[in-house]
Amino acid sequence: MRRGPYSAVRRRLYRGGRPRPVARRIDRLTAAWHAGALSPGNWVTLEVPGRRSGRTITFPVVVADYRGAGYLVSMLGQNANWVRNVRAADGRAVLRKRGRRAVRLHEVGPADRAPILRRYLEVAPGARPHFPVDRHAPVADFARIAARYPVFRLGPREPRGPGGPSLPGTRDGRAHGAAGP
Repeated sequence: MRRGPYSAVRRRLYRGGRPRPVARRIDRLTAAWHAGALSPGNWVTLEVPGRRSGRTITFPVVVADYRGAGYLVSMLGQNANWVRNVRAADGRAVLRKRGRRAVRLHEVGPADRAPILRRYLEVAPGARPHFPVDRHAPVADFARIAARYPVFRLGPREPRGPGGPSLPGTRDGRAHGAAGP
């Protein structure tokens, strides 16, 4: 697998699976771009409450489509902040792309991740430097690394409590004025 200078820079920006200060600034700008209308349709911004602060944290992510469902993959592995925040929020999150859509993220088990990881590398070129396999590798190669990379299936958000909104500013799990799934 050939890797150029761009790959080395990307790996340095996220050394140890955490974004360095420059990467955090780039991620903030990228999150705003992903939420807008000018980026590709599968580039979105994930909003999730911070597990310690409770403050809304945003992350640029790429939705991988596989067998009719959408998936989010952590290119930085298990310790990525957004993964820990999603787990702490019991999968409750918001996706922004020309509007806000409340979602529930369901973690996919390692045994089912391999074909999704392969699809993710096809649609998320910026993630490729962080994976030790080539995007054209057989699914068996992805199965060997699947436990290292969390995958979440996108699902609809259920309202909290009997008839209560699931998120401030939303009704029945959908943001006011947001487009449907």
